Amino acid sequence: MDQRISFVTLGVHDLDVTRRFYVDGLGWQPELDVAGEVIMFSAGPLLVLSLWDRAHMAEEIGTLAPADLPGVLPITIAHNVQTPAEVDAVLADARRAGASLVSDAVERDWGGYTGYFADPDGFRWEVAHNPGPIGESVLPPAGDDT
Repeated sequence: MDQRISFVTLGVHDLDVTRRFYVDGLGWQPELDVAGEVIMFSAGPLLVLSLWDRAHMAEEIGTLAPADLPGVLPITIAHNVQTPAEVDAVLADARRAGASLVSDAVERDWGGYTGYFADPDGFRWEVAHNPGPIGESVLPPAGDDT
């Protein structure tokens, strides 16, 4: 098996709310949009973010854990950027789109600068400036918006 991930799929409660957040709020362009079922976005080279209606998801993969469990799901999605100023700008854009702010960006002990927001289903997005080699390895070349 190749060492790569092709899709990240998240089960969502209300696909219309999710669509408004990602498409209208954040300005993302869907690659596939099946009303009431799924919306998919190209999220980078060879990577798709799939937001799937929970009922349709359960039909295919089986019973899902209850959505009302206390606490935060043990998963984050990260969006890395070139500078700390871009972290602040993306967090502000997400708030304008309707995201819940989880934490303002702060300098981290490991040398980065990160903050978090939650999408309509509570999935945590980290917005990060990671000046180390692993952080730089996930950034597009300067001036390239892919």
